[in-house]
Amino acid sequence: MTDAEDRKPKSDEARSAFLPPAGTGGVDGDMSTTSEFAIPEGLALHRTAGTESDTTSEFAVPQGLDVHATPAAEQEGSAFTPPSTYSSKHAPTAFTPPSGIPVVSLTKDVPWQDRMRTMLRMPVAERPAPEAIQRSSDESGPAVPRVLDLTLRIGELLLAGGEGAEDVEAAMFAVCRSYGLDRCEPNVTFTLLAISYQPSLVDDPITASRTVRRRGTDYTRLAAVYQLVDDLSDDETAVSLEEAYRRLAEIRRNRHPYPGWALTGASGLLAGAASVLVGGDLIVFVAAALGAMLGDRLAWLCAGRGLPEFYQFTVAAMPPAAIGIALTLGHVDVKASAVITGGLFALLPGRALVAGVQDGLTGFYITASARLLEVMYFFVGIVTGVLLVLYFGVQLGARLNPDQALGASDDPVMMIGASMLLSLAFAVLLQQERSTVVWVTLNGGVAWVVYGAMHYVGDISPVASTAAAAGLVGLFGQLLSRYQFASALPYTTAAIGPLLPGSATYFGLLAIAQNEVDEGLVSLSAAVALAMAIAIGVNLGSEISRMFLRIGSAEKRRAAKRTRGF
Repeated sequence: MTDAEDRKPKSDEARSAFLPPAGTGGVDGDMSTTSEFAIPEGLALHRTAGTESDTTSEFAVPQGLDVHATPAAEQEGSAFTPPSTYSSKHAPTAFTPPSGIPVVSLTKDVPWQDRMRTMLRMPVAERPAPEAIQRSSDESGPAVPRVLDLTLRIGELLLAGGEGAEDVEAAMFAVCRSYGLDRCEPNVTFTLLAISYQPSLVDDPITASRTVRRRGTDYTRLAAVYQLVDDLSDDETAVSLEEAYRRLAEIRRNRHPYPGWALTGASGLLAGAASVLVGGDLIVFVAAALGAMLGDRLAWLCAGRGLPEFYQFTVAAMPPAAIGIALTLGHVDVKASAVITGGLFALLPGRALVAGVQDGLTGFYITASARLLEVMYFFVGIVTGVLLVLYFGVQLGARLNPDQALGASDDPVMMIGASMLLSLAFAVLLQQERSTVVWVTLNGGVAWVVYGAMHYVGDISPVASTAAAAGLVGLFGQLLSRYQFASALPYTTAAIGPLLPGSATYFGLLAIAQNEVDEGLVSLSAAVALAMAIAIGVNLGSEISRMFLRIGSAEKRRAAKRTRGF
């Protein structure tokens, strides 16, 4: 060290640690302040032209690593964009789990409903790959949004017609698979239909939804929709997307098979036949029929004025009760309670009740809750209308004896005939096809024979007798529908008409009107138990038919595994 360096001030030594190396001075040789992050002398870096900063991050590509840049048009935009090495024609081998993928063979000689239910209850990875059945003029197939829109429109008609949520999902899934869309997940609630399709694990999913705002009972339209889905699922029937839209538009435009006057007459026949089942005679038959037809016309008038269905049921329940009260006040020797009971039969929402319980038993709890809530509102509307009339009748001095309606006729032939007439009238009210009316009438007669043999002859409880009869209705209805590739509703709903708890409902309402609340609640609880027995019996009969018959799968239709106390 030189003497000059020894004579350098200490402050200069402290400052020298922050000075740049030689050759890196500032302008005109002046010293500029820097830090230990300065580039050491002798290390040459290639600077990018036109930039003033080398700021980067740990995600930068190290120097010396050659990476082929992707063109700007093919750069990945999101996590769902396919990688540059992905090709749908040369896709990598799919991952196989250690346990293997179970082999599922679906035969084509069974109804499409069973095949679709089998696949819907499988995980997506285990579903067999679809074979596009319906072809289009374009080799790439129809546009995915149009297929989803057609699927939602078909599902809307089925759900609005009263079909169960599981059957609606099966139909929607069948339409999608007919056009080669396998990664579809339909979702059905009481008022909303949604379906999601994902082409692959790296593509953006496509989701569409549709709201069901209006419902109507027309089983002829329901059968036509099922026939369309059956044709789409058939590999021997070529139905293009345009043809499917045309047929769907025709189904929507078709008029009901029965005119309004026929529906009013069917309502009267139903009420009259129901009054005979609870011990009425010819006068009671005519009185109940007149009351039901008058209530039906009043309900149509309220519907034309835009009143909700709650008030329509309230108004429709008043005329039969008013006629029964009038006969009692006129001292006519008839069973007035049978007249009122017959009028209630024409109003009880058996179709919605069966569909709601079926949705709950198959795991669609949101839809089941909404359907049962709808049934409760209808029932409250009926109760309100009947109670108002009964209250004023009791205040006017009408003496109604509910024991009069307890005695049934001793003629079994007349009872069976009345039950079959009731089922026939119910089928007309549901707008069923004429070809199904005969079968459902016979099914209703069988249901009453089983119920009468168990309850009146075997002295078995009415709840157990009703459940057994409803189970046979569901079994026969499923057998009749599965070989017609149609819905089971037209074969079962009208057949349960003779089993509806009309008399128990009337007894409960009459007891409440006479200030006997405890007895009334007991009778209404019995009516609820009978209604649940009907719904569970119908569903159990359908499940038994699927259990013992081949359903198109190498393994049985798997149900959801429920928790067991934990």
